[in-house]
Amino acid sequence: MLSFKARMVKLMLRNAHLFQLKLRRDIVDWTKKEAILSFREQVEKGAERFGSLPEEIKIEGVDIEGLYAEWLLPEGAEKDKVILYFHGGGYVSGTCRSHRSITAKFVKETGLATLLFEYRLAPENPFPAALEDALKAYQYLLDKEIEAEDIVFLGDSAGGGLCLATLLALRDKGIPLPAAACAYSPVTDFLCTGNSHQTKRKICLSPEGMAEALGKHYAGEEDLDLPYISPLYGELDGLPPLLLYAGGEETLLDDAVMFTEKAKAEGADIRLVIGEGLFHCYPATAPMFPEATAALEDICRFLCNKMN
Repeated sequence: MLSFKARMVKLMLRNAHLFQLKLRRDIVDWTKKEAILSFREQVEKGAERFGSLPEEIKIEGVDIEGLYAEWLLPEGAEKDKVILYFHGGGYVSGTCRSHRSITAKFVKETGLATLLFEYRLAPENPFPAALEDALKAYQYLLDKEIEAEDIVFLGDSAGGGLCLATLLALRDKGIPLPAAACAYSPVTDFLCTGNSHQTKRKICLSPEGMAEALGKHYAGEEDLDLPYISPLYGELDGLPPLLLYAGGEETLLDDAVMFTEKAKAEGADIRLVIGEGLFHCYPATAPMFPEATAALEDICRFLCNKMN
């Protein structure tokens, strides 16, 4: 049974429209550019609700050949063991500013230097822009003479999907892979074939029709089942140890389930944790309720334990 705090958080999130004096959620046409621009603005404003960074974490901006990124550095941390963080936002939104506070939670728990980067966004910059930028960010770390076994990947939602796609691309290019990766609520199947896209549609906190539309924005002229867009359709052998998290009440649940089942069948070292009764990206809401805190702690232990 969910904790009282978890149930209260769910109630607040599910009825957020009431706090805006609206009787029901807005119906949004996610195929429209105006909807994407509005969503980006909401994401940036929403970042303010996560509060300020802990004083012990310093921010250091860096330009990676035109790609903006930020180091989040805990007090006393060296850049010798690193988390590369892939932010979410449906491939159409998200910045370092919007994900700074979320990323900082993992930085504080692990004590690891973390590089958070801004990949180019769709629909202005469809695939393969985000993947190219992710590869550039990883190569930047390697060029700094940080060993691959001293790097781990962490990503949420679309960032989780990009994290997995980046692993496939690195493997295919013969570039040394990071020590491990964790993706929570990852997008792995933009064809949306999982049953949860239907069975969880009415209870998921994400707006209806959003995933399908954003997939088309991101894919552009490419097929939605291209493995670097939808990692579920790739060959999943030869990857580093993986940890996936998903909420039991999100439409993306089966994206994580199907990816895990396929990866296991192909010999991958992978573990999936489903937060029964919980929602999209719930580990990022720690420490609001015990289940989120436990998830964040588990993710951080996993990443630290896989380091060289």
